[in-house]
Amino acid sequence: MLKSLRATLVMLHECVVMSIDNIRGNKVRSFLTLLGILIGVAAVITLISTVSGVSGSLASSFSSMGVGTLTVTVTGSDLKSGMTPEDLSRLTALDEVKGLVPNVSLNGRVSYGKTVETNVAVSGKNAFYFDMNEDLIVHGRALNFIDDDNNSYVCVISQEMVDTFFFGVNPLGETLYVSGLPFTVVGCYEEDSGGGIASIFSGSPNIMIPYTTALKINNTNEVNSFTVYLADGVDSTAAASTIEDLMDVIFDFEEDCFTVTSMASIEETMNTMLGMMSTLLAGIASIALVVGGIGIMNMMLTTVTERTTEIGLKKALGAIPWQIQAQFLIESFLLSMLGGLIGVVFGLLLSYALCRVLGTSFVLNGGAIALGVGFSAAVGIVFGWVPARKASRLNPIDALRSI
Repeated sequence: MLKSLRATLVMLHECVVMSIDNIRGNKVRSFLTLLGILIGVAAVITLISTVSGVSGSLASSFSSMGVGTLTVTVTGSDLKSGMTPEDLSRLTALDEVKGLVPNVSLNGRVSYGKTVETNVAVSGKNAFYFDMNEDLIVHGRALNFIDDDNNSYVCVISQEMVDTFFFGVNPLGETLYVSGLPFTVVGCYEEDSGGGIASIFSGSPNIMIPYTTALKINNTNEVNSFTVYLADGVDSTAAASTIEDLMDVIFDFEEDCFTVTSMASIEETMNTMLGMMSTLLAGIASIALVVGGIGIMNMMLTTVTERTTEIGLKKALGAIPWQIQAQFLIESFLLSMLGGLIGVVFGLLLSYALCRVLGTSFVLNGGAIALGVGFSAAVGIVFGWVPARKASRLNPIDALRSI
């Protein structure tokens, strides 16, 4: 028993050595063959690792923006199209609510002197927004509750607007015309400059004015979107239920008048979408692995034809079919694994470079590496089996006749 096991191990060792020698002896052909596996594995690793990095960045962005908050979108009814300031005050009075921030958006034509910009993003905010973002203002003051109550024509502007309209000039106290209306600049803020994926969701408008003034410009007194900040320790699900109950009363229990959304649900949906995208892209990239497997099969079939005499001699000397088959399977497996390992290295390097360009964190995805290596090993065995089987079934007399 031990002798048989030892003989098998010696035979397998000899097969490995002979396979390596054959790969070295056909460097160009071997390189071109493993190139397909290399590209396929690199593509799979790159796509999955990059999507993992993007997903992590998005999760971090959502967490930083949405801890303890709910977003309410109002579609309204035939009798009531939005939330009035009085309705918002009723929500603020809830024990679960720390405060809320109306979101009133408009695009305006902005001018100062002879400088004019069109389609400038203007957002109506309240004083509570600046209380929750104390580090936002870098020069001057924030908007306060007096500005909200008096519908004041004051504004805080981004650094981009400072560079556009007030280059070399102190903007505080200057008058900026928004949609033809004069607004006094009372403060400046630094917009999000983190870049990358997160900035898509956390970017700031160019100009912020009191939300009551923004409603007046839009010729309405109703808000259709606002963010609710929950009190410390309040469960978001329970708070959402309480808010929905009150809003049902406000809208006389009409259906489909509003939607309450938490960042957790948005993050869950986004992760699901990214997972589906990652699977789809990995499937597409796997096509390259199949092409590489076909290349391996083609090379091994050619190798069998070239080594017909060698196979005939081995069989004449007593080699049994499974030994011949094992030799060619090992050669196919080694060729595929070599391409797979090199592809893993290239894929990780490319994924790291892409994550740096996108501004996201690089995630070393063990699952992607295991998938790439496992797939390349499977390709080597599956596509090497047909040539190996052909070699093992050669008639030794026919093989020797070709000498």
